[in-house]
Order: sequence, then C-alpha cells, then structure tokens
Amino acid sequence: MQGTKPFDICVVGGAGHVGLPLSIVLASRGKRVLIYDLNRAAWETIKQGKMPFMETGAEPLLRQVLEQGRLEFISDPSEIPGAQVFIVTIGTPVDEFLHPSLKVVTNCVNELLPCLSDDQLIILRSTVFPGVTKYLAKYLNSKGKRPKIAFCPERIVQGNAIEELLTLPQIVAGVTLEAEEEAAALFGLIAPSIVRLRPMEAEFAKLFSNAYRYIHFAVANQFYMIAESAGLDYYRIMKGLTKDYPRAGTIPRAGLAAGPCLFKDTMQLAAFYKNQFSIGNAAMLINEGLPLYIVGQLTQKGSLEDKTIGLLGMAFKAESDDPRCSLSYKLKKLLLYQAKEVLTTDPFVQGDADIRPLEEVLEKSDILILCAPHSAYQHLNLDGKEVVDIWNFWGRRKSAG
Repeated sequence: MQGTKPFDICVVGGAGHVGLPLSIVLASRGKRVLIYDLNRAAWETIKQGKMPFMETGAEPLLRQVLEQGRLEFISDPSEIPGAQVFIVTIGTPVDEFLHPSLKVVTNCVNELLPCLSDDQLIILRSTVFPGVTKYLAKYLNSKGKRPKIAFCPERIVQGNAIEELLTLPQIVAGVTLEAEEEAAALFGLIAPSIVRLRPMEAEFAKLFSNAYRYIHFAVANQFYMIAESAGLDYYRIMKGLTKDYPRAGTIPRAGLAAGPCLFKDTMQLAAFYKNQFSIGNAAMLINEGLPLYIVGQLTQKGSLEDKTIGLLGMAFKAESDDPRCSLSYKLKKLLLYQAKEVLTTDPFVQGDADIRPLEEVLEKSDILILCAPHSAYQHLNLDGKEVVDIWNFWGRRKSAG
C-alpha cells in the first residue's frame, strides 16, 4: 500500500471516540494516517499531543506518532490528497421516529467522491443498519465509482480502546473477496486474530452485541424496580442470589443505561425487524423509564417544590467524560418540573456551563442522586444527606433511594 498514495489511510471522523484511537494505533504500526474531521478544535488539541477526551494510555502513543510525522490533519474534503484506504467512522444514526437515517453516511460519501478511485478500499467502521455495506457499494457504482468496500466494526469499550484494539479479535467483512483480503491484511497489523463474516452477518454481529448488553442492563433495572416497589432491598436479594452461585454472576447492577450506541443500535434492530423486536422494545421502555421511576419514588415521599436536588455524574457512564445520550440529562429535565432547583456536577465532563463544583452541589443539595458512579465519589461525606444510590455504589447504609 505505502507509496502509491500520499497517505496510507484517511480516517473520516478521525478526531472522535472511534476514529482517533484507531488512527493512533495504525500510525504506531508504521502507517501514514490522515485524520479528516470537521471539528477543528479537537484536532488542534490533538496536534499538541493531547487527547480531546479520556482514553487510557492514548497520549504517550499520540505524542510518539506525532513526533514520527505519521499523523496529520485536515478539515476540508476538497484538500484530501488521497489515500489507499478510507476508514469511515460515521455510523447510521436513528431519527426522531427511531428509524435509521442513511443521509449521514451518503452525505459523507458524497463529500469524498472527488477523492475516490477504483483501486481504493473503503472500510465502514461504526455501526450501520443491516444492508448498508452492500448498499454503499451500489450507491457508489451509481456515481461511477467502484472502490472496494468492507465493514469492520469497532468492538472496543470506550476509554479502553488502545488496549482492546491490540488484544481483541477483529471482525472483517468485504463486499468482494478482494476487499475482505485487503481489510484483513490491514487489521492484521494490530489485531491478534481476524474473524471473517459476510457483510450483513458482520452488521448483525455488531448490533446483536450492543442490543444484548442493553437488554442485559434492562433486566437488572426491571428487577431493581420490582424489588424496590415491594419495599425490599434489591442488593440484599442479589447478594443472596449470587453467593456461591456462578450461574447468576453475570447479572449487572442496576443503573442508568444509555450512551451513544446501546439505545441507538437496539432501535436499529427493532426497525429492521419491523418493530417486532419485542424484547428490545421492552428494554428501551425499562431503561428509558428508570429516570421516571426515580422521580416517582422521590415524589411519593412528598413534594420536591422546596428541595434542591444534586445530580452527581453527568457522563453516560463511570470514569468517562462523554455526556452524549446520558440519562443524567433526562433525569435533570424531569426534576426541573418538580424541584426548587437542580444542581449538576461531574469531574470529567467539559463544555456544560451548568456543571458546578462538587463542594457546592454537596453543600446546597437536600437530596443527592448518584447518576454516574465515578470513583472520585467513593469517599464523600454524605452524613445528613438523603441519597439515591441505585447502583449500590456506597452500600445501602448510605442510600435512601
């Protein structure tokens, strides 16, 4: 590959959570990588050897590849000099009707059309609706372009991408055998093994994985609500259920289950299956309904009109700075109609002007709700505070939820 184009790889959306870790790891394996991203602020930060979001172990490797001149940046698609491989990290979102929208993918490809040639490989990396990989090949053919098309879904846990890119098997699917072989050779540089599937099989593998996790969380949340509604301690039940009983060991804690992937991908499966994905639909109602349940439990004890409520953790999960699709914000909106004031804090989330210092939220709040169980909250002094801890992060001795 190297030498036939000014860059070996162009990562589209390469300053984001999916694209940037992959760009860094590929560059560390000797590839010249061009990051194309419209977020200039993000890649100006990256140029300085700093990550624009939390990612364990990323910054030393980033600084290394920058010093080696293997990572460059661009924000204007008309200036892309070309690359042997394009990796597109823009997936299929769902619209306001919870149906997949292909416009984001097709608009992205339309921008790239002047840069594309038939000898190139395009790899879709983010989650796509079943059939999109082959659809993209037909779409490009209609535009007079016939590059090789592959789908190689990312499989990492956000925050641990650098480690997991190098230790987890990589699924590879090509529209043609040639596309599959080239994609396998590329990811063979970083992954310990390659799993080959057909395009739609790979698309389903990614969706099934995320939907399963989302359903798994919904099971725990439903159990939690049932137990609490009966006036029982859910975590006492779980302690008894799981003690020396490994078959129940995989049941997760209850908690706010959201983020940029799990909900969306479950709804993509539901849309594909003509809204007959009943277990996925039920999981959505349970997980999205948990904030309503929390508010309902609080209002049963009395009016919140004279109460200040503090929300601890606005990221969508613990030890993350990513607030996208976080149910903390849904809970905040619900409480704004009920409480005197709602205060929010998070040690990691940036760009939210409403976030207050932790000390202020602790001091002013009558009720504290743990939304994201960041480790920074482990040893807080909560004496005298009413606390809602659905995660059992502090143990029931400090929970009034």
